[in-house]
Amino acid sequence: QVQLVEFGGGLVQAGGSLRLSCAASGRTFSIYVMGWFRQAPGKEREFVAAVRWSGSSTYYADSVKGRFTISRDNAKNMVYLQMNSLKSEDTAVYYCAAQRVYYSESSDYMNGNLYNYWGQGTQVTVSS
Repeated sequence: QVQLVEFGGGLVQAGGSLRLSCAASGRTFSIYVMGWFRQAPGKEREFVAAVRWSGSSTYYADSVKGRFTISRDNAKNMVYLQMNSLKSEDTAVYYCAAQRVYYSESSDYMNGNLYNYWGQGTQVTVSS
């Protein structure tokens, strides 16, 4: 089992920045990919970003490219999401997730149904 805990959410003005953190514990050696997803009120959960647990490959939703950066620190079992130039449409609950199965297609890293572990989420609110 892998446990995930997110923190770092909050209220920020449009144009501002926030950094989300996700602490992983348990059988972290079984992780292949870590991802961030978000869900706004009344909307479906959507992919935000993903990073391979080993290596440097990163993947982003078009809506956050150039504004958000995902990174990881394997030694600390941490994953981060640096969010810059925030917009009101970025308001959502953000979830950290982990895949324990190896997939070769990058599209699989964007599919929330293929993630095995999820955190409880952290609220991000961007005021305009």
